[in-house]
Amino acid sequence: MSSRPRIVSLLPSATEIVCALGGTEELVGISHECDHPHEIRDRAVLTRPRIDSSGTSRAIDEAVRDVVRDALSVYLVDEAGLASLEPDVIVTQDLCEVCAVSLDDVRAAAARLAQAEGVKIVSLRPTVLGDLFEDVERVAVGIGRPAAGSALRAEMQERIRLVAERARTADSRPRVASLEWIDPLMLGGTWMPEIIEAAGGTAVGTSPGALAPALTPEALGGLRPEVVVVKPCGFTLGRALQERDVLERSVLDVLDPETRVYVTDGNAFFNRPGPRIVESVEIMAACVHPSLFDDLDRKHASVIERLR
Repeated sequence: MSSRPRIVSLLPSATEIVCALGGTEELVGISHECDHPHEIRDRAVLTRPRIDSSGTSRAIDEAVRDVVRDALSVYLVDEAGLASLEPDVIVTQDLCEVCAVSLDDVRAAAARLAQAEGVKIVSLRPTVLGDLFEDVERVAVGIGRPAAGSALRAEMQERIRLVAERARTADSRPRVASLEWIDPLMLGGTWMPEIIEAAGGTAVGTSPGALAPALTPEALGGLRPEVVVVKPCGFTLGRALQERDVLERSVLDVLDPETRVYVTDGNAFFNRPGPRIVESVEIMAACVHPSLFDDLDRKHASVIERLR
């Protein structure tokens, strides 16, 4: 691999990691969902979805289930485009078949490249925050920037530590449910309970590292959350609010009237295990303890909508 590797990232969070490590100029190809930072949006797009993601959350869920049931990948790789870029490093993931192109498809496409033997595949599989930090360093080593990886990891951990330290001064730890999907309802698993704990809350209904469990509205009410944070995977704040009628029926109507309910951006934050996971902790803290974290509440006001 040359000192300036040609990098392809097929995962939005990985793209953000590469750029945070200083590898923006070496990034030659991205996925159709990679949109941050702004300067990478002119890179070659190498994936596309098999499903229509413009429908309701129920329609998207059913479409994904149909594709998976037919043993197909939810996303397609542009193999000709990939070959034309002659990458040295391809960063992808093998945690969630709904989140990005499958690792098997990436390996198959890479194997058909003319320079296949020289291509390094870095596959990420974060399930808890510790994995996320290790992935930062794994990407850094993969693209030849190990020192930057150590520095970025330390910076992210310190920022989260500062939030957690302040959260420990709170006089309560509210019961918090985070919602990963609207219809059907799914609780936030993997690293989400750790984000809630760092923000000064007590996660209910799931545990660190667990995949997102589905539940009925009645089961959500039975968890007796004091705070609910809705951040659907892949949805911006505005996109999530388009389904306010579903939120009224499945969330607000089944909860205690005193339960605080927030909607935020699950696309840019929370569900991207990259550098902006720090901002995700800040947003969660602003929802769980708005008075204690009034500065973070103001900082992230544009991506937080309180429904009740």
